[in-house]
Amino acid sequence: MAGTTTRRADAQRNIAAILTAAAECLGRNPAASTSEIAKAAGVGRVTLYGHFPSRAELVDAVFVQAIAAGEETLGKVDLSGDPREALGRLIESSWHLVDQYRALLVAASEALPPGRVRELHADPMTRAERLLERGREAGVFRSDLPVAWLLSVMHNVMHGAAGDIQAGRITSDQAAHYITTTVLAAFTPPGERVPE
Repeated sequence: MAGTTTRRADAQRNIAAILTAAAECLGRNPAASTSEIAKAAGVGRVTLYGHFPSRAELVDAVFVQAIAAGEETLGKVDLSGDPREALGRLIESSWHLVDQYRALLVAASEALPPGRVRELHADPMTRAERLLERGREAGVFRSDLPVAWLLSVMHNVMHGAAGDIQAGRITSDQAAHYITTTVLAAFTPPGERVPE
């Protein structure tokens, strides 16, 4: 019994070390190999593959962990008051997370099946959806387009900004303002003045 408990504790330590190393390695280089990650975790490749049978499964596990950490941050954003101002606060907090995890996002986009990255964003998107619905009820966000489309626009603008930073076209400091300005313009009802 003591041997089983020790093996279980060792396995948990190895998993934690692998996930930490994978987050660091993929955060520096989205193409980091499992060999690099195993070495950084201080385990052999056999041990890594014993817990994560493929690189895609490892990337998925790291991305799930990053989304959970992000959810903790986003849950603290004040979404009360004017929906447009609340959207600005949500975009700013969300952008900082996208910026922090942008290399991991690249790794996830390349390693995971189509739709998985969007599926993992379901909880953050639900928060944005509720805010968008509230803004529509208040008449400050457009209601002539489906909510799902508007959320897709916001998602794509944010992830496009990450790509533009990677390509050196904009800086991380510029991105939050660009994203907020673009999304508010896209969400403003036709004929209404876009907020500053």
